Amino acid sequence: MIGVSTADGLTTLTLNRPDKANSLTRVMLGALEDAVAVAAGDGTRVLVLTGAGKVFSAGADLDEARAGLATDPVWERLSAAIAALPCLTIGALNGTLAGGAMGMALACDLRVAVEGAKLFYPVMRLGFLPQPSDPRRFAALVGPARAKLILMAGARVPVEEALTWGLVDRVVAPDALTETVAALAADALAATPAHVAAIKRLVPGA
Repeated sequence: MIGVSTADGLTTLTLNRPDKANSLTRVMLGALEDAVAVAAGDGTRVLVLTGAGKVFSAGADLDEARAGLATDPVWERLSAAIAALPCLTIGALNGTLAGGAMGMALACDLRVAVEGAKLFYPVMRLGFLPQPSDPRRFAALVGPARAKLILMAGARVPVEEALTWGLVDRVVAPDALTETVAALAADALAATPAHVAAIKRLVPGA
């Protein structure tokens, strides 16, 4: 349920459970952890995280969330591992992004979303706390008030508005997502892994 494609320094991880809105199971999160660990040491210069179908991810699988997955430390481990990658990371949001899946997108260097998608994180309504690093990453991108708007007021933010906030970096038509991501990845793919890692280290918060 996680597609992994690697070629010429580009690793693409695809959430592939479109019949369940790419809701994430423990097995899927473990597979993502394993793939990110491989990318950390195999010379990957760009890692793209995307989904199959018309939804990026609805967050945790509901049955597994009720059984404890919603508060499992695997979410925080995964987002920390993505943030620590020595390469350019791009969240290619092919549709709506919700719940726990937000952490992995926030951990990416760039987020490109398709028109019409929404971003929301209903932890207040569901009675859970967010992943520990998510409020900090939210606040760094959009400021404390908008972070609270999402986390405490349950705002469902259209990507067009998220773009003006700085929560996403590009909004494109669905059929332009692949081309846009490829353009953003081109310079890093033409560089050496050491050069990519060195520039990333120079950016505060990276």
